[in-house]
Amino acid sequence: MIKKLLDRIFNSKSAKSLAHASTTVNPTHKAHQRSKLTAKNAHKQPDLPHHGALSIAHKTHKIDRNLLSNAALKTTEGLHKAGFEAYIVGGAVRDLLLNRTPKDFDVATNATPEQVNRLFRRSRLIGKRFRLVHVLFGDETIEVSTFRGSHLEAEGDAKVSDSGRIIRDNVFGSIVDDALRRDFTANALYYNPASQEVLDFHNGYADIKAGLLRMIGKPETRYAEDPVRMLRAVRLSAKLGLKIDAQTQAPIAKMADSLADVPPSRLFDEMLKLFLSGHAMQSLAALREQQLHHGLLPMLDVVLEQAMGERFITMALQNTDQRILAGKSANPSFLFACLLWHEMIVAWEVHKKSGQHLMPALHLAMNEVIASQAEKLAIHNRYTATMKEIWAMQPRFEQRAGKRPFALLSHPRYRAGYDFLLLRCESGELPMELGEWWTAFANAEGEARSAMLMADSAPKKRRRRNRKKPAATPNVVD
Repeated sequence: MIKKLLDRIFNSKSAKSLAHASTTVNPTHKAHQRSKLTAKNAHKQPDLPHHGALSIAHKTHKIDRNLLSNAALKTTEGLHKAGFEAYIVGGAVRDLLLNRTPKDFDVATNATPEQVNRLFRRSRLIGKRFRLVHVLFGDETIEVSTFRGSHLEAEGDAKVSDSGRIIRDNVFGSIVDDALRRDFTANALYYNPASQEVLDFHNGYADIKAGLLRMIGKPETRYAEDPVRMLRAVRLSAKLGLKIDAQTQAPIAKMADSLADVPPSRLFDEMLKLFLSGHAMQSLAALREQQLHHGLLPMLDVVLEQAMGERFITMALQNTDQRILAGKSANPSFLFACLLWHEMIVAWEVHKKSGQHLMPALHLAMNEVIASQAEKLAIHNRYTATMKEIWAMQPRFEQRAGKRPFALLSHPRYRAGYDFLLLRCESGELPMELGEWWTAFANAEGEARSAMLMADSAPKKRRRRNRKKPAATPNVVD
């Protein structure tokens, strides 16, 4: 009994302290801050203002609460109990309105990152460009961000490049400011699980129902702030079946070169999302349509104009889409090994013609392609290592004699290498007979497998015989 009383006292004090500190985030909203939840009436939900936004009731939007993450609900509830505003925001709300199950849930609040971090025991501060908090519930992570203000404000931790790209942005503001800072209207929707209302600041709900993807603000300015938004427009359009609004689309082709100003690591993350969306084929078609594919993957635009190369990449992307849509995992290493394979072939042939032997030429080509790729798209080392293994196995599949096939079957990346081989055969790069032989060889057992081996036509290396040195004759003293 005493323990429960002490817990109530200290929890109440902590909550009140946090609620008082929240007023420093946005001083202009002191009036409504007083009406927020305190520890004493934590069972009630705060009567949050609409901030001039269109309030959409549950009977209209019909979001299914069963599709909400328990972790997201606990996060918003914890912030509400401490007296803060908190909403599920962005892609999760958009997907719910499209009757899709969200993969991730983000929460936006007027609590600062430090306040959020103190409020949740299992949480950590992350990020430099954008300071965020990851709140952990079991295996699930909820990303919590503080309402953003304008990066043009005199106060705050913000930095902008000469081209207008936002390098660092830790300026806090109101929910109105935050909505204005978001990229597309469909992503500027705020869902309050407590009241089940959706706050719509930029007609995002109407755009979703109309099947439109529309930029908030002037598209040229927004793309200059973050060129990755052009790739995001393509990805979301392909994934969600939303048509890019004419004004949103118009500047993309002429501003495509600004992607060169994006850090390669961030560009890689966005490309990974694009190609692993389950709609890679539509994404690639959209990239070409918007003239965004040039330079992202070296030689990709050239390869796609060649019949064999286009067939190979098309089949690779189709297989990736099928796996993802079937709920299976897809290996990024395999995908990027496919996308860069024909550039690999070109470099390999150059080194072979220069006099290098088969395998040394292959390794030189691999290192060269990965190095040139890193200038535009920094593929993580954990992926490039597997890519090299897949590529290095390909010449070995043509060796079907002796002990070599058995050794290849035991390779830890055999399955990835084998699938890669089948793609090469199906695209017409190699004869189908080679892929069929390896399929039969892998399924055979014992003597049947050994009987499939071909005669070893490779010249056998002559072993050098170690000549025995004549024994030293002892010195004889006469």
